[in-house]
Formats: sequence, C-alpha cells, structure tokens
Amino acid sequence: MSISRELLIDGKAVPAASGRVTQDVSPYTGEVYATVAAAGADDVTRAVDAADAAFDAWAGLSPFARRTIFLRAADLLQARAEEVIALMAAEVGGTRPWAGFNVALAAEMLREAAASITAPRGEVLTAQEEGVLGLAVREPVGVVAAFSPWNAPIILGVRSVAAALAAGNTVVMKPSEDAPIACGLLIADILHEAGLPAGVLNVVTNDPADAAEVAEALIADPRVRAVNFTGSTNVGRVIGTHAARHLKPAVLELGGKNAIIVLDDADVDYAVDAAAFGVFMNAGQICMSGDRVLVHESLAEEFTRKFAAKVAALPSGDPADPATVVGPLVGPAAAARVAALVRDAVAKGATVVTGGGEPEGALHPATVLTGVPRDADLYHAEAFGPLCVIATFATDDDAVTQANDTDHGLTAGIITENGTHGLRVARRLKTGMVHVNDQSVADEPQAPFGGFRSSGYGRFGGRWGVEAFSNTRWLTLATQQAHYPF
Repeated sequence: MSISRELLIDGKAVPAASGRVTQDVSPYTGEVYATVAAAGADDVTRAVDAADAAFDAWAGLSPFARRTIFLRAADLLQARAEEVIALMAAEVGGTRPWAGFNVALAAEMLREAAASITAPRGEVLTAQEEGVLGLAVREPVGVVAAFSPWNAPIILGVRSVAAALAAGNTVVMKPSEDAPIACGLLIADILHEAGLPAGVLNVVTNDPADAAEVAEALIADPRVRAVNFTGSTNVGRVIGTHAARHLKPAVLELGGKNAIIVLDDADVDYAVDAAAFGVFMNAGQICMSGDRVLVHESLAEEFTRKFAAKVAALPSGDPADPATVVGPLVGPAAAARVAALVRDAVAKGATVVTGGGEPEGALHPATVLTGVPRDADLYHAEAFGPLCVIATFATDDDAVTQANDTDHGLTAGIITENGTHGLRVARRLKTGMVHVNDQSVADEPQAPFGGFRSSGYGRFGGRWGVEAFSNTRWLTLATQQAHYPF
C-alpha cells in the first residue's frame, strides 16, 4: 500500500484546495510509492499567509531557543537513519552508502545552522561624524522560497531551508516532484518534531504539470523576499528570471560539466579509485559528478585500462541491496537520455571503453567513452548519469584549457602527489570549487558551496549561507547633538 501525504501549511496536514493528488513513482520498481497533494496557486498563497504570520514571532525568538531546535533536529535525523535509507531507495533509487552520507552530512548542516544562530552577525563601523557610533547589522528578510531537488534529497532538502531558518526567516518549500517526501515533507516532519513552531516551515507539493505555475506564484508573492533553487541550469534560468523580475535576491546552485584532472605526478591506482567514486556515486546523478576525466598522456594507457576494469566490476541493480554501487536513475526517461548521449557520441566517432548498450528501465550500465568529438552532444551537455569521458592532455596549459572549455563552472578535482603543482593548476580553473588530490564530489556544511558562470551564483554553507538570507542594515547612534548648516 502506498503512502499518502498532504500539504503542510501552518503546522497542519491539509489537502490541496482543488482536492487533486499526484503520484510519486519508485524508479526501480516502477510502482507508486506515495500519493501526495497537488498544490495550485491558491495553496501557495495559503502557505505564504502562514509563513508571513509566523515571521515576527520566529525572528524574535531567543537565539538560544532556536539553536536548541536545530540541534535536536540533527539528533532526530540521525536516529532515523534506517528509515531514511529505505525511503531513498524506494523514492529515488538511492543506494545505502549514498543515503547514509545524506543523513550524516544533513545532520551536520543542521548543527552548523545551530552554531550560526549565536555567532556574531554584525560589525562596529568607523564613523565620519564625531560622537557617532556606526553599526552594520544583519536581520532576516522575511519569507524565503526554497526549491529542493531529488538527487541528494536529504542533504539538499535540509540545505534549502537550514540557513534561511537559522537567520530568522520563515520558509515556503517546494520539493521536487520526484522526491516530495525525502526532500520536503520528511525534513519538515523532523524539524517540527524538534520543536519548530507552526507556520515557520510550510511545504507545498505539486503535480509535474503544475510546476511552472506553482513556482511562479511562489516567487511573485510580494511577501516572499528571497529565493533559493538547486537543480538544472535550464530550470535555474527560469527561476532566476522570475526572481529578477520581482527584484528578489536568489541563490542558484545549478548543473556542472566537471573535470577530474589526473596530473603526470599522480598515483594511478589512487586516481582510478578517486575517479570511480567521483563519476559513479549515486549513478552520476550529483551536480558535482565528474563528467570528464582528463589524464596526462604519460599515464593514459595505464589509467584507462585500470579504470575500465574497475568500472566494469561495479555492482549495479536494486538500490535496496547493500552491495549495489550503481543504482537506477530517477526514471526510465533519464536512463533513455543518457543512452541517447552515448549513441550520439559513438555515431560521431567516440569509442566505448566499457558499458554502453540500452538501459533496462531506469538502469543504465556504467559507461566510459574516449575520443568524444566537440560536435557530440555529450561534449557540452551534463551527463547526469553513470557516464564519463576520458580525454588526454600533454601539458598543464592543455589540461586547464580543456577543463575550462564549458559554460559551466561548478567544481573540479585534481589528482596529484605534489600539492604545489595541484594548487597552481587549481588557481587557473574557472569553477566555484576545486579539490586538490581529490575528486570533484565534496561538501562540508561550513564551506562556501556554489558555482560560477552557468553553474549559478550565490553561496550556501557557513556564514555565506546566513548572509544570503539576511539583510544588511546600517544603523547609527549619535551620542551628541549634531550641527546643521541651516
């Protein structure tokens, strides 16, 4: 029997005003996992009503009381780890290691948010006028619209709301239609169990056909004062355009075309292990996944042989099986899209080193290609699946040129045994993040997380996340009467 969930507005489960529902389908079994309410624009207004009404009390609550809620929520999330692992396997096809990582990192994000609540958030300024005290203070902006994606549902569901709530804002959350429970309702359940007051976090789920209407209604509401979105670059452009039209700041964390660079001084065996993780964790459905592995020509033959063997041996299939490394994509359409990228590349001259072939439902074989030409769709498009390209380079200049040959700029990994060498290359990459002697997939709750160019703008994490959802104000206090010219 499938799960049934309603909208969460003002701390209560309520049906959509229209009475409509939509199905949440398991990508591995193809069966209906849950039925959720299908919100419309009227429901968005109800959710913003609740968030706006709750704002003053939440912003005025003692920082120590707010901190306690976040710390309690972190503990509750970790205590429900096995439940989350089962949920992610069923709802999005997440493997056990990936789901466990989601729980661990999301719990630390909640703890980092708790720490930020009582951290200093202002400055004393030097004043031009005698006897004047100047202050720069950070205050919450009001209601925040949060759009959370399905691929790392616990991590990104928590990230979409944690800093905004910690800064004293209230939130209306629109989770992905592919994971309305994991990246939306579950997060709200845990925070409310931890003591979050009614109306502070509201969740509106929707049918995919209504996504554009719901998103536009949420961003357009004049009481919504900031927006955050994590997802594809194409949808991010739409969200960013709506936010700009209404003069609302936005944090957009979008797609990537990330490179893992194996320098000539790398340990090949370590590079193989690192790249396999960076490419194929969560079946490549991570914004930071390594689409491209750039290998120095002196190591290319050895690396390609060992990497292909490792990839071919990765266990794939049922995400509920603890041994599975490469689980299903989010649905059959996603697997078909990856297969189409492979077919196009091969037709234009690429070579399949391992994998390839047609998907089985949402399962696509872990695939490695070489010789992908510039006119292949895969050269520019984000793979977002268990697929990567190996290319070679002769010099550092060549590696940097290839890595930067994309409109995206999210992250990169540089494998080297010489940190100085790696840092020289890292400083030349046009990305928001880069990891020396590691692959491209990394996230820490205290670090500034975000991209560059078509990978988005703004930063989540640490003080940068709090700043993104705060308004900086200049206040002055004159300790003596001023003199005026008239």
